[in-house]
Amino acid sequence: MRASTFRRLINLWPPFLVNAIRVQSLSKDYAEATVVLRLRRRNRNYVGCQFGGNLFSMVDPFWMLLAMHRLGPDYYVWDKAGAIDFVTPGREDVYARFHLDDATVDELRAAAAGGDKVLRWFDTDIVTASGEVVARVRKQLYVRLKPRAR
Repeated sequence: MRASTFRRLINLWPPFLVNAIRVQSLSKDYAEATVVLRLRRRNRNYVGCQFGGNLFSMVDPFWMLLAMHRLGPDYYVWDKAGAIDFVTPGREDVYARFHLDDATVDELRAAAAGGDKVLRWFDTDIVTASGEVVARVRKQLYVRLKPRAR
């Protein structure tokens, strides 16, 4: 699927649409993505800041999605684990940027070449427009070469 089509469709996905999460950009090769969580009345927590669940949700699928598209159909790619560290209250729109470079894709392919599972952590900072870190998210991916592809 073309990245531009995928971006439009994921922006219509109910968990993103309802919670003011939008994919601002997605590169044609699925190597980079930028996601924004707009602070709205409907997605604030009790004290008026970004709801922690939405902060995690805005980051949750992207490492897996980028890896799936970059590695191709010969690989299983799943989210294995995740963690979030809330650094400071999010009192404005926040952003997350993802970059899955060629070297990392090559490392994943090499590590999975024998059919073994590969577990790899990816880190993402959620930041304000000025770059202030609101939260740090860690996601662990499970990658494995499918049996028929060996």
